[in-house]
Amino acid sequence: MRGFTILELMVSIALASALMLLGIPGFSAWLQGAQIRTAAEGLQNGLQLARSQAVQRNTTVNFQLMSTLTNTCALSGTSLNWVVSLDSAVGLCASSPSADLATPTAPRIVQVRPVGDGSKNAVMTAKLNGAAFNGLVAFNGLGRVTPTPAGNITYDVSNPTGGTCLAAGGKMRCLRVEVSASGQIRMCDPNLAANSASSPDPQGC
Repeated sequence: MRGFTILELMVSIALASALMLLGIPGFSAWLQGAQIRTAAEGLQNGLQLARSQAVQRNTTVNFQLMSTLTNTCALSGTSLNWVVSLDSAVGLCASSPSADLATPTAPRIVQVRPVGDGSKNAVMTAKLNGAAFNGLVAFNGLGRVTPTPAGNITYDVSNPTGGTCLAAGGKMRCLRVEVSASGQIRMCDPNLAANSASSPDPQGC
């Protein structure tokens, strides 16, 4: 049985190396795009958790974007740290999630998510009816946003490390999470036209 010669082995290694080098840029772009989706899905999951807890407990539950998850935390419409709690978590983000949420000890945290969970390069901007927004959404026992907002609440997620968004002429598929006044939550693609008469797309914004 004949084995490989040194020359054949060297050629094989060179070809494999060349193929890997060709694939690295595409793989890198995929990884950066995956961080956008991870961050957007994290926001969507946090909002859905807050809404479901509000309906389940028939009380107001808050979804809050926080500058940090320490006890110096403040509301921030550009942070991907979030806290779901029954009371305001401002200045209390390091509190442990409550086993018994019926107890009166604030802030009665349900769940927290740090910014670095699979999306360290993703950035986000929260807006209310197109204007800057602090990221606090409160759901009542009917699953509606309270107080009723003047328009949709949006969370635009991008990744400048990977490049600019498709909508701005770049290559990154950026995403948006929308919350309506009635409490409906959806993730969509701002690059796709949801309301276009010629070619509406259910995944578009």
